[in-house]
Amino acid sequence: MEARLAREFRVLRCREGDKEWDGEIETLVGNADAICPTVADRISDHLMRRAGKRLRIIANFGVGYDNIDHAAARELGVVVTNTPDVLTESTADLAITLLLMVARRAGEGERLVRQRAWTGWQPLQLLGREVSGKTLGLVGFGRIAQAVARRAHSGFGMRILVYSRSEVDATVLARFGARQCAELRELMVASDFVSLHCPSTPATHHLINAEALQWLGPGSALINTARGNVVDEAALALALRNGTLGAAGLDVYEKEPAIESGLFELENVVLLPHLGSATEETRSAMGNRMVDNLVEFFAGRPPRDRVV
Repeated sequence: MEARLAREFRVLRCREGDKEWDGEIETLVGNADAICPTVADRISDHLMRRAGKRLRIIANFGVGYDNIDHAAARELGVVVTNTPDVLTESTADLAITLLLMVARRAGEGERLVRQRAWTGWQPLQLLGREVSGKTLGLVGFGRIAQAVARRAHSGFGMRILVYSRSEVDATVLARFGARQCAELRELMVASDFVSLHCPSTPATHHLINAEALQWLGPGSALINTARGNVVDEAALALALRNGTLGAAGLDVYEKEPAIESGLFELENVVLLPHLGSATEETRSAMGNRMVDNLVEFFAGRPPRDRVV
């Protein structure tokens, strides 16, 4: 992807992992017709105005684009694109990975072995829960959630419940033997596992709060591979600590890379470093999709993945 980008455009690159990214990008944007941020890079109103009228497109490297100030982009006439579709399968795989890890207490077991504290097989050691035949609730039912449903239903015979803002077509639900719930509470109360797949919007900010966590119950588990701010992390840590919730598996965080400190103390949570799309195949496809959008835009054609 980088070689292709360099062939097509003159590239001004911030140093990877540079802690002074904000300052460095501000010195570069004045000479840029396009910005290609990752989902971890905040593109603010201030930065777009600093770029000036030369900036025409922001081609995001990721499907989520809440890192970009949408309102400012619209006001300034800056096009925004993302990279959908190509990360569906890898992110669904990771959601299932987290589900299995929390169900079988794999994180605890791995730590036990690494700490050289394992003394051998014991009949009651780290007893987890079976996944097969259990109920999985999916909050949001886009491409990734449907890929998770396919794996869970076909692979593990799980019952699928869906909560979505819009009505899901009956034929789509039928593929997974799924039922749509009218209210979030209905889904939470009836699920053994809940996996989050909704976008970050004002309506979904802290959608999973202290009250919602109580609906899940002590035998249930929460999986989040969507966006960190969908979950109130402080409330989650408290629910895990006091047994209101059985377990959680997280790949995203509200203020990442910062993480609610209370989560580090808990054994019943698996913490991954935002690995949802982290496969060689997916990251390469994301990069090429991003370049496709740039090429189409500067050739005067509507970019395939325009979101703003």
